[in-house]
Amino acid sequence: MMVSVDGFFEGPNHDLSWHNVNPEFNDFAIAQTKTVGTLLFGHTTYDLMSGYWPTEGPRKNDPVVAELMNTLPKIVFSRTLTNLPAIPHWENAKLEKEVNKDEIIKLKQSSDKPLAIFGSNALCVSLMRLGLVDEFRLMVAPVVIGKGTRLFEGLNEKYKLKLTSSRVFNSGNILLTYVPQPPA
Repeated sequence: MMVSVDGFFEGPNHDLSWHNVNPEFNDFAIAQTKTVGTLLFGHTTYDLMSGYWPTEGPRKNDPVVAELMNTLPKIVFSRTLTNLPAIPHWENAKLEKEVNKDEIIKLKQSSDKPLAIFGSNALCVSLMRLGLVDEFRLMVAPVVIGKGTRLFEGLNEKYKLKLTSSRVFNSGNILLTYVPQPPA
């Protein structure tokens, strides 16, 4: 997830215009997305992504990422959706009403590629509470946005993390990779 220096993962009204994206970041995003087996979305993120990646502009201007986003299997977690709309290039999305710990464990065990949460903060918090997050990749953008939705909003428990790697990008972005630590 991209996060601002002041801890927001999105601005007001789901604004992501502050994301610090350039060719180096795009190369990283492509390489990272190629390692993913299944994308996990919450309702809002699914709406945003499914309204963007399958459209003509991204398929023309960013064909590699669009192809990856459009072809990877997707699971959408939503208590309010009753079905997923028919969206060209996104027929490989499946709707789940709730996070089922046993089903997520089975899915993780059945693939040699990891599951990835794309920008769904509430879903990430739900999976954290169930002990289902194996790794956090946080891309810190060199910007302060002042307001929006804080990363891990709604999480009231303390989680210890261990830094396993970091990478500084020429743009000023810093990738921090953490693994959860068991409670002491």
